[in-house]
Formats: sequence, C-alpha cells, structure tokens
Amino acid sequence: MNYGSYIVHLQKSLLKRTLRGEHYVKLYSYRYLINGFAVVITPRQADKLSGRKEVANVMLDYSVRTATTHTPEFLGLPQGAWVQEGGPQFAGQGVVIGLIDTGIDPTHPSFADDLSTDSYPVPAHYSGICEVTNDFPSGSCNRKLVGAQHFAASAITRGVFNASQDLASPSDSDGHGTHTASIAAGNHGIPVVVAGHQFGNASGMAPRAHIAVYKALYKSFGGFAADVVAAIDQAAEDNVDIISLSITPNRRPPGLATFFNPIDMALLSAVKAGIFVVQAAGNTGPSPKSMSSYSPWIFTVGASAHDRVYSNYVVLGNNLTIQGVGLAPGTDGDPMYNLVAAPHALKNNTASCNEMSLGECQDSSHLDADLIRGKILVCSYSIRFVLGLSSVKQALDTANDVSAAGVIFYLDPFVLGFQLNPTPMHMPGLIIPSSDDSKVFLTYYNDSLVRDGTSGQVVSFGGVAKILGGLNPNYGNSAPKVMFYSARGPDPEDNTLSNADILKPNLVAPGSSIWGAWSSVGLDSAEFAGESFAMLSGTSMAAPHVAGLAALIKQKFPSFSPAAIASALSTTTTLSDRQGKPIMAQRTYSNPDLTQSPATSFDMGNGFVNATAALDPGLIIDCSYDDFFSFLCGINGSSPVVKNYTGNSCVASTMTGADLNLPSITIAVLNQTRTITRTVINVAADESYSVNYSAPNGTAVSVVPTQFFIPSGQKQLVTFVVNATINSSTASFGNVGFQGNKGHRAIIPFSVISKVVYSS
Repeated sequence: MNYGSYIVHLQKSLLKRTLRGEHYVKLYSYRYLINGFAVVITPRQADKLSGRKEVANVMLDYSVRTATTHTPEFLGLPQGAWVQEGGPQFAGQGVVIGLIDTGIDPTHPSFADDLSTDSYPVPAHYSGICEVTNDFPSGSCNRKLVGAQHFAASAITRGVFNASQDLASPSDSDGHGTHTASIAAGNHGIPVVVAGHQFGNASGMAPRAHIAVYKALYKSFGGFAADVVAAIDQAAEDNVDIISLSITPNRRPPGLATFFNPIDMALLSAVKAGIFVVQAAGNTGPSPKSMSSYSPWIFTVGASAHDRVYSNYVVLGNNLTIQGVGLAPGTDGDPMYNLVAAPHALKNNTASCNEMSLGECQDSSHLDADLIRGKILVCSYSIRFVLGLSSVKQALDTANDVSAAGVIFYLDPFVLGFQLNPTPMHMPGLIIPSSDDSKVFLTYYNDSLVRDGTSGQVVSFGGVAKILGGLNPNYGNSAPKVMFYSARGPDPEDNTLSNADILKPNLVAPGSSIWGAWSSVGLDSAEFAGESFAMLSGTSMAAPHVAGLAALIKQKFPSFSPAAIASALSTTTTLSDRQGKPIMAQRTYSNPDLTQSPATSFDMGNGFVNATAALDPGLIIDCSYDDFFSFLCGINGSSPVVKNYTGNSCVASTMTGADLNLPSITIAVLNQTRTITRTVINVAADESYSVNYSAPNGTAVSVVPTQFFIPSGQKQLVTFVVNATINSSTASFGNVGFQGNKGHRAIIPFSVISKVVYSS
C-alpha cells in the first residue's frame, strides 16, 4: 500500500469508529498536500469528530466565486520575452499551467496541438489524467491540453448542482475557464472573428505551454472550498508547475487570521512542493482593504487597463458627438438617419407603452415596422440587461425584424457602477455608457419630436444622427491604469480589519476588455453566446496573464523557487504609463476617469508587470516554505492552528510579515523604530550595485550598504533602519532601488501605515 492509500485507509477507519452506525457522506480524501477529508455531517457529528485526538481541525465549508489579441504586443512579448525563448512557437514549452476554473472547451483552436509540425511532447513530469464523459469524449485532451478533471462533490450534496447546465465533466458551460486558459497559454495566431467581424489574431502569454484543467466552479452557483481544495490537491499531485486561480472567497475568512483558511493553506503546501501560485485580487475595489487574496505565498494580481480601446460615436443633428461602446460597424455613408424610440413606434393595438421590455426593444411584435424602417431605433439599457433579463442580442434581432438602419442604447439612470464592455453587433449600433451623456442624447431626441397640439401624440421624428463604427481600435498613451473594480490593499490580517505587514496586490496586469477564447456552450455572457471569442474584464483576466508570464520565467529558470519567480516579476515592474507619467488609479464606480489619482502600492503593488525585464531580473529576493511557516507561527496564539493545518509544531517565533524576505517592505505599525533586512541573490553575471531610496513620508530611513559588489550566484544582506518622525495613521509610500552597473534594476516598494513617535 502506498502512502496516499494508507492515508485514505486511516481516514475511513476514523470515520467508521467515530460515527459508527450513523449516516454521513464522505466527499474527498485530501492525501497529497494535506491529510484531511471533506464530509457531509450534522453539527453534532462535527462535535464528535472534533473531540477525537486524531482530528486537528474541523472547518465549515464556504462558497467562492469567479472574480486576448493585443496584450502580448502591449506587454512587449513579440520583440522581447518571446524572442528570448526562441519565438512564440517555443514560448513556455515544457511548462504545465494548472487552471482551477469553470472548465474548458477542448474543441477550440486555441487548444489544438496540430498547428505545427514541431516536436511537442507532453512533459514527462506531468502525471494527470483526462476525464472522459459524454460531453467530454475520449480524445478531448492532446499534447496542448494535457489533463482535465472536474470536482463537484460538495456542490452535488448541497443540491445546487444542475447537471444539464453545470455539466458533471471538465466541459465549460460557463465560458470563464476557456477564456482564462487561452489568456495564459492559448495558441499563437488564432483569428478572432466575432459577429462576423475580424478583430486580429489571439495568443496566450505562453503560447507553447501546456494546460491542465481542474474544474471546480460552475455557472449556476460558483463553487465551494471543499471542491476547490480537492482540485488544488489533485493539481499538485499531478505535478503541475503553476496554479492559476481566477477565483476568490465570497467573504473574508473568519478566525485568527485571514491566512488560515483551507484554500490558502492548501496553496501553501503547493508552494512547498515547488508550484508557483497566482490568484486574482478580486473585483471588490476601489475601497481600501477590499482585497480578497491574502497570503504572502500567493501571487496576487490586480487589474489594469491597456492601451487598446474600441470606441464608436453617435453624431447628432445639432453636431454634438457622443462616445459609445459597441463592436459594430457605422451607418452607411454620410447621411443622417431619423431617430425613433421604441415606445413611440408601437402598433395601434398595443395596450401600454409603459412595459419596460418594449422600451428595451425586446419584442418586435408590438412595433410598427413601417414607421421604423430605414431609421435608427432607440432603446433603453436598464438594470434588466445587467441581470440577464434582457439582452442586446434580442434588441438587435428586434431592430433587424423591423428593418432599422441601426440601434442606439441609452443608459437608464439606475444602472450605476457597472463597466459596459464593447458588445458585438452585426449591424450599426452602440451603447451610450454614461448616464450624463444619455441625458444629453434624450434631451436632443425629445426636443426634436413634433407632437400634435391637441392629443400630444408624436406625429414626426425630427431628431437625426449617424453612427461612426467601432470595429477598429484606438491606441492611447494613458495606459496602464488601475481599474476601479480591482481590489485594493492594505492586506487585512483578520476580521477586525487589522492591517498585515504584507503588500497586496503584488502587481497589476491587463484585465480590462480582454479578448479570449469562448466556449461553444458558454452561458456566462449572453452577448457572446455562440461566438468563439469574448471580451471580458476583471481581475480574473489579469491573473492568467501573469500565470503565462510565470511559465516563461519557469522555462528559462527551471530551478527558480515560487518566491524567486514572484521576485523576478515584482522587482522589474513598470511605474509609469506610456507617456512617462505616474500610473493612475480609478477611485470611484461612477465616472471613474474623472476621479483617478496617482496609484499607490496598495492600488498596484510593485507596479505594472514587465514581461521582458522579468526574464532578466539581475537580483532576486527569495523566500522559503520554512520562512512562511515561521511567519505563521509568529502570529499570536497561532500554534494550534498551524499544527492543525501543517501537521508540524511551531517553535518560538517573532517573525512578522515585514521580516519575510519579500520583494516589498510593508509596516502596518511603526512604533518608533524598526530594523528590516532583505537578502538579494545575483542570478546574472558579476555586478556592482548602488542602493537608492525614497523614505515614506513621516519616516527617516538609513540603508547599509549603499553600494556593493555581488558575484554571480552569491547573496548580499541589506539592512534598513526605519524611524518614525511624526505621529500619523495615514499610509505613506516610498521605494528602494537597486541599480546595477550592467543595466539591471530592481525596485521594491516601501509602505508604512501607522507611525508612532512616542508610545505611552
């Protein structure tokens, strides 16, 4: 009997002895990363198990949720990182990225393995399987998609699993998992055709890397920690190189510290096994402490905009131009077209023009086609579109049924706080995404109506407009910038919202309006139903960008630890936008571009990811599992919890998050003075470095040494003494820069929240 089988035997024996003759349902045996199991039991049975000396910890299951054509160019891959790897046909080869998400569409060309004749073997170290079901038949996996499994036992026992919609297989009925997999490692040069329009060619960040899918999230309900932990455990046992999670918990974990939850602790064991772990920060910004990814061993990614924008415009008869969103052509030629709002074009026998769906153009049977033919149909975009009760596709079908020349959606004033992505349209059209602009548009439309003086009925439509198409992107210089929805630090250490000495997010990456592969049966975005690509936004899109870039680093530096990969990504970031100005961060849901201000480390972590520089970092700042273990032991009262999760006993530890050898320095409370050290390792040729720094406001900092020579492969200790100079609870920020005489540069952010000069 092997060790894994032995563990399962012990777990079964414990359950039988403790719950003899009672009903229970065992869902999973966790036997690789942690010694544990998931079981459906009553509270009384949980108490009985908790009382057994063999049982270290009993925790209630909880729910989780889900949180490209141009981004390779924006990140400089074709001329930079891919060139270093031998071109896109070799970038990432031999590296397996495990994605824990909603599954995958194995028929998508982004995951084919026959696009070249080059040797493309399945990596020998990977040992996963390809699950076979009716909707995921034999042959679904290949040398690109090397493994696929699904995990739903917890969801099924709760009665929330819908077999016809959620699919008990690795097949992706949502679309999210297919999208994220293609961002990380989709094939290079796949044509993006949506609504009959061509939008360039798509590529993943590591187009030659291999994909292993562990489906633990589902369209109708999200997911549960028990299933996610089972997926993590299996991915680690299968020996993936990278785990990417575009998922976050629905609530902040209870207990002694946010780090002590089943998902984060399973990921700590994965890091111990040498697996780099990347997670989305969450879409809960822009408030401070809105972070949904907590632990220092997890690489947390926030979302930024990139420089490609699809915009179209409506030009009104009064020469006013209003910007819109819509992946759609413009109206033919220069002529202006009359505007007709759906409620003003009802058939005579229509009972009421107040029915909301009529104003949203969801039913053509009540509209007078003769009145609308050749004109632009005007529709309301209400909260019902956000909730999925109405759709742009249905409105376009309506416009087509009545032979409209185009369609314009104005924003209902109650639709606040939602970013409207460009929506594919097969006919001229746009959505006006601003409520203020929508009011301007409606004022022009209503003022142009001619009404009967007695009845008030509309007798003619005086408003005219033309639509300028949005099929061709515009490229600006203000990118990157941190998106309003991207979760922010400081990192909450516990449910009292105490601040941790840990920087989150680690960095930001493209997450806004990202093209990615779409499942043929994907239901998550009604606007892209039936399409092979979709444009989505969120930190869910940012995380797989970094997973793919990590694969490039792993390919070049196969001996790098997870923390070394994290360091290479973190210390080489960009702090300026394309114009050389500071990266900005949006501060509000409404009119986010009007409220942006320079981003701090709690908005963007170390900065915006720089793919090419990360492949030649010069210096790295490494951190081991033992360091993370000591950090957990340093949390007051944590010894029993650490023993519960890891099976190892703590020794006395005073280590804090600031003491971890991380590529950042974060001090939640600076009580008069603090000494911090960082150890750097030279992974390049011999080089001399100078150390420069800017001290956070309210502090005085000294650094030793300020210059050093470091041979290749050697280490150098750098000591920082930080003194508070004012009493303040306002966070302040600085940075430390290591500048090498051979061109290498490493920057780490320096953040201090509370400063205390004198303690009483």
